[in-house]
Amino acid sequence: MNEGQALHGSPYVEQIEKFAHSLRQLSKTFLGLEEARQAFSSEEIESMFSRVREKVCGKCEKCGWCWGENFVHTYQMGYDVLFAVDHYGNELNTETKRKLMQRCIMAPRFLREMLEGFHDARQNIIWVNRMARSRESCAIQLDTFADMMQSTAKELENSIFTDERLEKKITALLRKKDIRVLYTHFFMNGEGKYEIHVTARTMKKEKIAAKEIVRAVSEAAGRRLVLSPDCAQMVGPKYMTLVCREGPAYYTMQGTARIGKGCSAISGDNFAMMDMPGGKRGAALSDGMGSGEEACKESTLVIELLEELLGTGFPEKTAIQMINTTLVMGREEIHYSTVDMTVFDLYTGECEIIKAGASSTFIKKKDCVEHLSSTSLPIGVMNHIEIDSVKRKLEDGDFVIMVTDGVLDALPVGEQDILLETIIQGTAMTNPREIAHHILEQVLAWTGKEPADDMTVLAVGIWEV
Repeated sequence: MNEGQALHGSPYVEQIEKFAHSLRQLSKTFLGLEEARQAFSSEEIESMFSRVREKVCGKCEKCGWCWGENFVHTYQMGYDVLFAVDHYGNELNTETKRKLMQRCIMAPRFLREMLEGFHDARQNIIWVNRMARSRESCAIQLDTFADMMQSTAKELENSIFTDERLEKKITALLRKKDIRVLYTHFFMNGEGKYEIHVTARTMKKEKIAAKEIVRAVSEAAGRRLVLSPDCAQMVGPKYMTLVCREGPAYYTMQGTARIGKGCSAISGDNFAMMDMPGGKRGAALSDGMGSGEEACKESTLVIELLEELLGTGFPEKTAIQMINTTLVMGREEIHYSTVDMTVFDLYTGECEIIKAGASSTFIKKKDCVEHLSSTSLPIGVMNHIEIDSVKRKLEDGDFVIMVTDGVLDALPVGEQDILLETIIQGTAMTNPREIAHHILEQVLAWTGKEPADDMTVLAVGIWEV
């Protein structure tokens, strides 16, 4: 970095590393506690027999004999009853009932107490396993968060640098505009793009447009910088921080087309376009389980959580994993949703396609169409999921087309990807909205029927600035 000096060994970065280490230790503690069980413990079985001995056999004239010299046969009978309950339910099987009636003069009460003991112990296992699953989910969340913190710490340490010459130049230029600078912080991402944070205020009561300050910072740095969208547009006599980022080389535009199952107004598919830190823009598409209002609620939840996490800088796979764990922990029944994401790097023109249970994605170039598929599971099914991802370099005028499974399922099995490739390749349109509507119309025309599932097409084009 010849224009400034990189900072290493920052105490703030070291503290973040310590936090991450502590989270990992907490995760290990969670996983080291009681594990999930599939069978009764010896203590639980002994408790069942003690219950029967006290409540049923205590006042029986044969108690001494059954639990004394004949205790082996008594225990075996109890085990036979437990085995039968586990396999046949409360009604048992005929052979076990016959043996019990022959050996025990209080057979109905013996059976009733054994059944109650069995169900109590089984309920205990259910709660133990539920707690174990929750602890495992918490451990996954802690590990995921620790990974994110370590990754962020490394990125932060590598990106912070000092440049006294540039700092003095910015301060001098802004002073001429009656702007007093309190702090200036410099960052550089992996692609060598600048991000400059300027904390400043006006020296007079009048306010000044933030873009005037950005223009001066750009002049000093010799780079085309733009104001971060979440910054104030005016600067007054109170100090405030403006984030000036180097402008991207690419921009995107998107278009969508959708229809609900049976032409319903409510669709279980949801989507969003979102601005992300680091000059990235994301397109996300989620298909909730089934169709209609419940599926819509599920996919809406997923999209809203993605927007929240990605907008604050969480890595894409980390965000998906955290949402997955949240959905698994938060309910008894399985409600899965697919996640289909394309993340565009507006500095380099590269895109990363990320999938969890989603349908194929198509990349339309000037002379060909590439389709990318995935075999991963949707989120909300199990704690650990595999998230597929692949990167592609895009060029000016390329399109990324994402679809939900309702679109592909409407086409003949075995020919779905090829037919959709042909439809995409056959259009010369350059408007993303027109492309999305054209694809959906062609698929509906092919089937000639009402949609058997929710169908959504999301087309995103990328162009050079």
